[in-house]
Amino acid sequence: MKRFLKIVVSIWPFALVAGILMGLFVLRPINDFVAFYEHEVQADSATHYVMSELAGGLQGKKPAKSAFYAVAGGIIGLFSAIFYIGINDRNRRIKRLTAELAKDVEALIAQGESQDVEFKSSLRWDFKENRINKSLEAPVLKTLAGFLNASGGTLLIGVDDNCSIVGLEKDYQTLRKKNRDGFEQVIIAAVATKLGGDIAPFVQVVFHCVSTQEICRIIASPAPRPVYLDIDGSPRFFLRSGATTRDLNVREGIEWITTRWPK
Repeated sequence: MKRFLKIVVSIWPFALVAGILMGLFVLRPINDFVAFYEHEVQADSATHYVMSELAGGLQGKKPAKSAFYAVAGGIIGLFSAIFYIGINDRNRRIKRLTAELAKDVEALIAQGESQDVEFKSSLRWDFKENRINKSLEAPVLKTLAGFLNASGGTLLIGVDDNCSIVGLEKDYQTLRKKNRDGFEQVIIAAVATKLGGDIAPFVQVVFHCVSTQEICRIIASPAPRPVYLDIDGSPRFFLRSGATTRDLNVREGIEWITTRWPK
């Protein structure tokens, strides 16, 4: 949100000026043109009437009318700028997501873990103890927070550290809705609850079938603000560094935040 507001602040003078000019030289002439025919104005022609009204406005005549169209145009200009920024930001995220999805998932697995790729065997099923273990959600959220605070990344669930496909079937059995939809709902709910509702749109969930097994691909885009993960009531700041996710101390966190999200 801060980034969005910063962009708006940086371009609002141009949008305002463009809007005012549009109000005076587009909206007002259009209105005068319509008024000529609606009110049967005494003038040689519509064009002559419109031009005379425009010239009068530039000379300071009918200031209230000029002010009205200047304000109306300025408002339209500002709202147009906000709309454009929103669309542009959305398109940028779609472009990034499209580029990420273009990467072959099997090739990602073969390359192993890296700065922007991490594997997790499961979300809730503990393969070592052969039971449900909801505490396994924490490492998943930790990794996502690290990606969000860095330059983004991909988390594959259903793939172990040895690049072997273990699938999601065990995880599905831990859910009320034992399928992809239920799995995605749990992930997005956890992100919204633990990392922030405004962060959820920056996390995309996709499923793939590899070697007859389903795996989950979570694509995290760079966050617009620092993302903290609450652990035992204490907010922690994680950052992806190399093939690991680090828990930064206060000094490191402040230094990174001031660099990554300059005011």
